[in-house]
Amino acid sequence: MQAGFALVETGFCRAKHASHVVSTNFAIFGLGFIGFFLIGYPLMFGGYSVPLIGMDQATGTNLLGSGEWVFLWQGGWAGSGKAFYTAGAMAFFLYMVAFMDTVATIPTGAMAERWKWNAFVGWGLFCGAIYYPLFGAWTWGGGWLSQLGNSMDLGAGYVDFAGSGVVHAVGGVAGLAGALVLGPRIGKFNKDGSANVMPGHHVPMAMLGTFILLFGWFGFNAASTFAATDTRFAVVALNTAIAGAFGSISAMFFMMSRGDKKPDPGMMVNGMLGGLVAITAPCAFVQPWAAAVIGILAGVLVPWAAGFIESKGVDDPVGAVAVHGVGGTFGVLAVGIFSDGQYGAGWNLTTTTKEGVTGILYGGDGVGQFISQLVGVIVIWTVIFGIAFAFFKIQNKLMKGGIRPSAEMELEGMDIPEMGAL
Repeated sequence: MQAGFALVETGFCRAKHASHVVSTNFAIFGLGFIGFFLIGYPLMFGGYSVPLIGMDQATGTNLLGSGEWVFLWQGGWAGSGKAFYTAGAMAFFLYMVAFMDTVATIPTGAMAERWKWNAFVGWGLFCGAIYYPLFGAWTWGGGWLSQLGNSMDLGAGYVDFAGSGVVHAVGGVAGLAGALVLGPRIGKFNKDGSANVMPGHHVPMAMLGTFILLFGWFGFNAASTFAATDTRFAVVALNTAIAGAFGSISAMFFMMSRGDKKPDPGMMVNGMLGGLVAITAPCAFVQPWAAAVIGILAGVLVPWAAGFIESKGVDDPVGAVAVHGVGGTFGVLAVGIFSDGQYGAGWNLTTTTKEGVTGILYGGDGVGQFISQLVGVIVIWTVIFGIAFAFFKIQNKLMKGGIRPSAEMELEGMDIPEMGAL
């Protein structure tokens, strides 16, 4: 996954920034990993257990409130504590750190070509330690959003099989927050507000990165069953491929229906990624036809959203906000629309319903499920966006000269001034 992101973002950016962009994608793995290991993992999963994989006790103990309304957990910092030193807990960390890494790397695309290295380093540590684990604790860590089924009889609570919201939308709103604080690249917009095209230097690199991401997505989604004995992983894998395929071709035809009637390589890439992002939450709960519909809709929604975001004066060099923020939001809501109730009974340890995860198209608890998903979306676009925006604003205020490089450095390209390597 990280290799794919690195190639996509670097290919879509200009050559004079290539070392800088690819280095942010490389370094974010280590930075986020360290933050997640020291603080983030126990913050997110300190009160969580997965007996299926041998993680039979929580990493830490409850700090505030009951399990249903947990805000923070304590214990297990930096891998300490005997509960962490088990094969199950350590395997779970190794798997979950990849999801954190995706959140952390999404803003490196939205904020590319005008982000100081030192400011980026601060983001990587903050994301792994605090930003991602907070919403993660409320959803995957047994917190209040996951328990909306038990506490308010809203379906199975917030359901997100592999992270359309927990990972992609959370990363997407952070990218939007950072892009707003940074402002657009020099030369992106004219005085009348119209946008100029600033093409990337290597389209084949970006497309190769997309295929690598497609392959990585099978681990991202299918392995989220946590066990090969749960043969639902086959449903997940096929649904993932279906949505990616339909998303790419849907975006292609959408672009061919406009303006110059030509397909846009960049939008074909983002259409596939949008389909993959959107299917990530519902992939285990929907039928193949629904996966195709989700891919088709995402393939139109993402390029439309990219144009809308640009029309509002927001500069996102790779379309990360549209792909992950908007595509991820759609994926979260898709759970509450297309889930057919055949899988997920007892999800989130919900005891108020005995049926599987069900969307509004299939009756049952569908309305309640959709409301749970909607609550999650509202939290992402208000609270979580607000935390990211506040972080970048405060960082911009505290750092000498702010988080953006000088105009001279941006125009020259940040490879030599920031990285010392062209």
